[in-house]
Amino acid sequence: MTKVKNLPYRANVGIMLINDAGKVWHGERIDTPGAWQMPQGGVDEGEDLLAAAYRELEEETGISSEHVELIAQTDDYLTYDLPKELQKKLWKGRYRGQKQMWFLMRLTASDDVVKIDGHKPEFSQWRWGDIDDLPGMIVAFKRPIYTTLIKEFSSYIQENAK
Repeated sequence: MTKVKNLPYRANVGIMLINDAGKVWHGERIDTPGAWQMPQGGVDEGEDLLAAAYRELEEETGISSEHVELIAQTDDYLTYDLPKELQKKLWKGRYRGQKQMWFLMRLTASDDVVKIDGHKPEFSQWRWGDIDDLPGMIVAFKRPIYTTLIKEFSSYIQENAK
């Protein structure tokens, strides 16, 4: 039996989407009421990371790449380990957690382009919020990622808020 610490991380992308006021998009997960997060998802084999980010953004929010502007991305992957109780349930126990490349994007269209009721809805509702509120909304094991994102992206958000 493979020890969890020897398992690889699953490749993933995440999107911090801001509006013109510098507020951050987040949605409440359908499968975990009370847990809010930013769009994120797995990278297909051989898929370009930015292409995966645009795909995930559209799948989860209905927002296409033509309605966003890329501002920045993290310098490197950010990783998290799954809690023990989830390690065997998710991804058939093949991964210890995820390594995520995060992209900061700004919505260039109206909120009308947001459609969370796509073919496989992941969010029950969504809203714009303050960046500093994000760590308190996410599940505990992902909080360090969100704290790092705040440090990495805050200056870009201030520069890009209108």
